[in-house]
Amino acid sequence: MVKKEKSPLTTLCYIEQDGKYLMLHRIKKEHDINEGKWIGVGGHFEDGESPEECLLREVREETGLTLVSWRFRGIVTFRADDAPMEYMCLYTADSYVGELDMDCEEGVLRWVPKEEVTNLPLWEGDRVFLELLAKEAPFFSLKLSYVRDRLVECVLDGRKKL
Repeated sequence: MVKKEKSPLTTLCYIEQDGKYLMLHRIKKEHDINEGKWIGVGGHFEDGESPEECLLREVREETGLTLVSWRFRGIVTFRADDAPMEYMCLYTADSYVGELDMDCEEGVLRWVPKEEVTNLPLWEGDRVFLELLAKEAPFFSLKLSYVRDRLVECVLDGRKKL
């Protein structure tokens, strides 16, 4: 059986409720590039999926929730010295149906007040796009380049920031 390569396309969603984001502490999955970090929910596209189909499937798989209202906020390009390029469709969501399933295979889910999210162990680049989300920035394109865990380049809408 031939092992199928993961798609370079992913989604990430920050689900909002009562001034909080639903965050995933990645502590369960083996060989996880995000191990120990707190992130939103999402994952890799499956064959033939649109960004929205991937978003809805990943949120349902990881949380048990079905989104009913979401916004496509930006595209984030990740470059790392030890990983393939990744293109992430970034979303926020503010309405869903269903019961939250706290038993996620990839980590621990927790509602975190938005003002406390940056106190968590995050990727440096996540702080950049979380700030853009907080400022209600219009749709953006962000390129983040890493050497190991260190952010070495940040380009927002074609303008170098770092």
